[in-house]
Amino acid sequence: MTDTPPDSLIPYDEIVQEALRAVVGRVLGQVVAGGGTLPGNHHFYITFKTAAPGVSVPAELKARFPDEMTIVLQNKFWDLVVGDDFFGVGLSFNQIPAKLHIPFSAITAFVDPAVDFGLQFQAMVAPEDETDHDPDNDGAEREGAPRITPSEDGSNVVSVDFGKKK
Repeated sequence: MTDTPPDSLIPYDEIVQEALRAVVGRVLGQVVAGGGTLPGNHHFYITFKTAAPGVSVPAELKARFPDEMTIVLQNKFWDLVVGDDFFGVGLSFNQIPAKLHIPFSAITAFVDPAVDFGLQFQAMVAPEDETDHDPDNDGAEREGAPRITPSEDGSNVVSVDFGKKK
């Protein structure tokens, strides 16, 4: 008998990642349905891969953040739109307005610090980008079975890590 789990023919890791990203879409959709204002003290930190397929940010922002960027949706944002697989929003950067288009597949983290809630995602990169990926930057090993890491501070942050088989 072997300790190595069998390869799955069902892409569980992709299914879970899609479901968790749907949470982000649903939350942002509720903000849109509520008139575009955040309820109570809620505010969001959304981290995404700037070079991911479908991401549209101004060139100067992409130059400053060639890999990953975090935006804050709190007081000053506008034109929030949510589609089936993306969201768009207007924000100011150094008092210069900008429109961003971000596919949910590009998101790597979503945090609402008002209620100590957060989600972390595996970056979904195109196959040609995988050679540039630095696995040491993830802070997690990529071998073995999926790992769910609870937050050490007792918050509601969930991190799901599925190892890649090569």
